[in-house]
Amino acid sequence: MTNPALVDVTRGQLTESLHRGTVAIVDASGKLVCSIGDVDARVFPRSAIKGLQAIPMVESGAADALDLTDAELSLACSSHNGEEVHANSARVMLMKAGLTEDDLECGPQWPKRMEDAAKLILDDETPCGLHNNCSGKHAGFLGLARVMGVETKGYIKPSHPVQLEVRSVIEQLTGDIVSEDVCGTDGCSIPTYASPLVGFARAFAAFGTGEGLEPLRQDAAQRIFDACINEPYMVAGADRFCTKVMEGFHGRVFVKTGAEGVFCASVPELGFGVALKCDDGATRAAEVMMATVLEAMLDLDEEEAKLLDTLVNPSVLTRRGTEAGHIRPRAEFLNSLKTALPAS
Repeated sequence: MTNPALVDVTRGQLTESLHRGTVAIVDASGKLVCSIGDVDARVFPRSAIKGLQAIPMVESGAADALDLTDAELSLACSSHNGEEVHANSARVMLMKAGLTEDDLECGPQWPKRMEDAAKLILDDETPCGLHNNCSGKHAGFLGLARVMGVETKGYIKPSHPVQLEVRSVIEQLTGDIVSEDVCGTDGCSIPTYASPLVGFARAFAAFGTGEGLEPLRQDAAQRIFDACINEPYMVAGADRFCTKVMEGFHGRVFVKTGAEGVFCASVPELGFGVALKCDDGATRAAEVMMATVLEAMLDLDEEEAKLLDTLVNPSVLTRRGTEAGHIRPRAEFLNSLKTALPAS
């Protein structure tokens, strides 16, 4: 099945490029509200499901045992810029577990922003695992391993008790039993399992509403949701989509990006979970897709509408900063959402 074109990239008056993709929106009862493209196709969710991956750490009591703050819980769900505040917070998380950056198995990564990378160079330093955009998640995994009383070395392996706990939570929330033939390795070295996109939308409907979850898991999901809403800068950082949306919507929306054009979101007031993927993996198009979905489903105040307008129709700029075109949702995409979400 060829997925529909959802996003155009224009230059002048012409479409220069287009992006195909898939969108699934599921309500709190598990009903598929909106289906665009092949939502039953398996996709690797990558970092878009970090909120789910953090549940065992909270549900087990490890977050309380380590006295993790909202900022640290938010960092555990993050794909951060590698700014100083992110690296330092990951270091503190490790210290609380009696560990150091040497225990991280995510690998080093240069900070995303030039100014943060330049600071390391000027200080005659090189990046370490703390600067990896997944260091918060890994610090959370290591903390869970310590509280569980299991070996920390090798915590990234599919057979490690920490990863088995994470896999179990994801299977339960998506309703999909995964096997080794759909297992890949994420960029930060942990296992990632491909499941139908609709399953991830179902998981984030439950994550945001607590519907159908046992009390302990419901409380864990709520605590993680609240932490990310309270500390959205830790989820991503300066000039990042996830941080902008969660700052701008003040608790109405949880949103998380993943590599290769994947996004997941929870919209508790509607009971909706959203999962989408841009087929070619382009973040620029996936961000427009998610912003378009949010704009279609929510009643917006003036500030929210202004924010989403910049995210739904970002400009294509020249090197001099002048506007050369736009990245924008296609009319067919807008019509599909309007049909599926008549109350929007």
